Parts: sequence; C-alpha cells; structure tokens
Amino acid sequence: MFKSIHTDNLPRMSLLKSSTLQLLRFPFSFFLMPVFWFALSFSGDINPLKALLVFIIMHLLVYPSSNGYNSYMDRDTGSIGGIEHPMAPEKELFYVTIGMDILALILGLAVSLPFAGMLSCYIICSRLYSYRGIRLKQYPIAGYFTVVANQGGLVFLMVWNAVTAAQQPVPWEGVFAACFLIGGFYPITQVYQHRADAKDGVCTLSMLLGVRGTFIFCGIMYLIAFGILFVHFSRLGQLQFFGILQIFFLPVLVYFFRWLVQVWKDPEAADFRRTMRMNWLASACTNLAFITLMILLHRG
Repeated sequence: MFKSIHTDNLPRMSLLKSSTLQLLRFPFSFFLMPVFWFALSFSGDINPLKALLVFIIMHLLVYPSSNGYNSYMDRDTGSIGGIEHPMAPEKELFYVTIGMDILALILGLAVSLPFAGMLSCYIICSRLYSYRGIRLKQYPIAGYFTVVANQGGLVFLMVWNAVTAAQQPVPWEGVFAACFLIGGFYPITQVYQHRADAKDGVCTLSMLLGVRGTFIFCGIMYLIAFGILFVHFSRLGQLQFFGILQIFFLPVLVYFFRWLVQVWKDPEAADFRRTMRMNWLASACTNLAFITLMILLHRG
C-alpha cells in the first residue's frame, strides 16, 4: 500500500558539509583539554560562568577552527590526528574557520580584554603555523616551540587569568609545567606521519629525532614536567596531591613503555592506531587527574 522511501535520495538536512564537520575535528579538543583543567587547579577563587565560557570558546570554537584551517592548508590524503581517512576540504571549511574565530573573539571580549588579546595571539600563531605563505610547521624547532608556547603556556595563562576572581601572582610553575606537558605530548602525535610530512615538504621535530628518538624525547619532557610539579607541591607541603596524580598516570606509563618496547623492535609499530590509543588513554587519564586535583584543591 505504501511506497518505500529511500533516504539516500532525500536532501541532506545539515548546515555544514560532511567534510567540513569531519575536518573541524571536534573530538580532538579532548586531547587539548587537560591544560584547561590544569589551569583551573592553579586558580584561587574560580569564576564558574567565565570558566564555562572559556571552555566553550577554546574547545568548541578555537581548537576546531585551528584544526579546520590546518586541514584546509594541508589537504591531507593520509591519516591525521583523530581521523584515519580524512575527506578532501572544500572552500566552505575556510569560511567556517574564519566565522568561528570571529565568534570566539567576540565572546572573548565578554570574558575580559586581556583574555581577548591573548586569544588573538593564539589564533594568529595557529594561522602562521599552517598558512602556506609562512608555514611555521615546516620548520622543526620553530614549529615545535610555536605549539608548545601556545597550546601549553599561553592557554594556561588565558584560562588562569580569565577564571581567577581575585588578583593573584602568576603561577609560573604551572605555566612551565603546561609547556613541558604539551612538549611531551605533541611529538608523539607526529610519529606515524613522517612519510606524509616529508612528501608535503614538512620537517617536524619527530622526523629529526626519528621514531625511537621521539619516544625518548617525549619521556624526558614528561619527566621534566613532573619534576616541576614535584617541586611545586613540595614547596606548598602538598605532596599527597602529587602522589594522586601519579596514580592516574600509571596506566599511561604502562602503555607507553609497552609501546616503546614494540617500537624498539619494529619502528613500524609507531602507526596511526597505536598512536590514537596512546592519545585517548593519555588524555583521559590526564583530564581525570587534573579534574580530581582541581576538586581536591578547591573543596571547602
């Protein structure tokens, strides 16, 4: 009695094209989220409304916009962070990233003028990192420090400055620890992309270090980051919190060293899927660690 309806023939009810939604890589924001919670744990009297607004600005607008712009410039055909088979970017993606940046800056002014200023710096640096005319990512040292300084130190300062209600001295130990945490995380995300980056004329720090060297370097960066945190909590007489962090990081260490053994035997083990497992595990454990730390430090 009733004619069947083939949904494949119906117009797609979507504001954005599938490629645009995919290449904005919203889930990738989860990998960068630990710096937000880390900064909150260093804040005194947190302004909850500003904290929520900063979270939305960074994780739903700025990070996805940077991802999308980078994909638009790179036009990757191989696996990229969080996507094993990326679609081809279209012009819509470029315009969407511009719109997201403008909206982020408008909302940033509602947070504070200093926050909006630092946000502008972050956006400019992310564009210089990807823009074909300058393309900082093609330089291993400059590209590395651009990412570490912005996704680590600058984001920490942005969040801390925005959500801290009372005037307090800048917690530089937290700033530097955030830099080293990102400094240890970032090269490992590039370890499977050496061939694709070389084909695109990009030389990353991971390529300079080699697969095995990348693992050693990342381990050293994390060791320095935790050394800074040990000194910080020791100075405050709060080493119990440092111990709690180590409990959360234990699964990451187990996976990291098991993977390191595999890579040492066969560098091809540094592939996309193992890298993504490492990223998801490390991000989940780090987020939980810093959320727990934030709750414990601000209880009562």
